[in-house]
Amino acid sequence: MIVVVQRVSRACVRVGGRPVGSIGKGLLALAAVEEGDTEAQADWCARKVADARIFSDAADKMNRSVRDIDGSVLAVSQFTLAGDLRKGTRPSFCHAARPEAAQPLFERFAEAIGRLGVPVERGVFQAMMEVELVNDGPVTIIIRRSPGRTVNGVD
Repeated sequence: MIVVVQRVSRACVRVGGRPVGSIGKGLLALAAVEEGDTEAQADWCARKVADARIFSDAADKMNRSVRDIDGSVLAVSQFTLAGDLRKGTRPSFCHAARPEAAQPLFERFAEAIGRLGVPVERGVFQAMMEVELVNDGPVTIIIRRSPGRTVNGVD
């Protein structure tokens, strides 16, 4: 699973021009489910999103999580994060999970964030979405937890 987390002042997602989710201060989490991903990996990524200390404290150090600031998460499924451009110029999506496997894991990821006490809004799975955000910082972090792959040398 790949999750790109952006610290935002606000973010919203629209489908067909209609808002389907919006948050104020918090995190935009763009998530891609890859082949072989598991419920445990979705839960692990959710914990990382909820616990990532990327908001400033009184000393202007990144020491506070989205929970600490009473923020929210806007979770948006984005299979294109699994795109691979190592060969040629057209991305290969061979590592992206099929929709029937990806949707339940994406939903579990979003629900797990909510169970951790963080309000969650969502985009619409497999819809063409417009995502609007004000990136705060900018701060953007990549979280990756996939089978057979390590994160910074740690499994």
